[in-house]
Amino acid sequence: MAHEWYVIQTLSGQEQKVERTLAKRIGDEEMSEYIKEVLVPMEKVVEVRGGKKTTTQRKLYPGYMFMEVNLYDDEGRIHAAPWDFINGTQGIIGFVGGERPVPTPTDEIVAIQAQIADSEETERPRVNFEVNEIVKINDGPFLNYNGAVESIDPDSGKLKVTIDIFGRSTPVELEYWQVEKQ
Repeated sequence: MAHEWYVIQTLSGQEQKVERTLAKRIGDEEMSEYIKEVLVPMEKVVEVRGGKKTTTQRKLYPGYMFMEVNLYDDEGRIHAAPWDFINGTQGIIGFVGGERPVPTPTDEIVAIQAQIADSEETERPRVNFEVNEIVKINDGPFLNYNGAVESIDPDSGKLKVTIDIFGRSTPVELEYWQVEKQ
């Protein structure tokens, strides 16, 4: 049979370590004819830590990874070599689907890969603000002003915050990293 995508459950927080281990072991144990690709979907996320804008990677599916594997032979039996290799890797809990895993549809994998590619092009802010929440502005001309979040635009990474200037409520548009929670 052909290579197909499967979902593998891993220990939480171990996805990247398992991916590195697999990459090394696939070459060492000559499993490349069975295992074509290992994917831990991640996206770029911008957040503010200590008043500084930082870019980090966030797992799209914590505790899971995807693997393109030739798992079944032409008669529908599981190949023992990749099955034992994958299940014997430290940090892997097993295939989603148990003893008879079902392949993940290719269009779902294509959608995940597109989401990863999109995040490479644009920095996605980590949304942790709510409408009507009071925030403090920590950058720009309104430094140290407090205001209420009026609206949130996650696509552009901007907030509309209403602040009080000279006794008047004034809406200002700010980027996520320019404000912090009170």
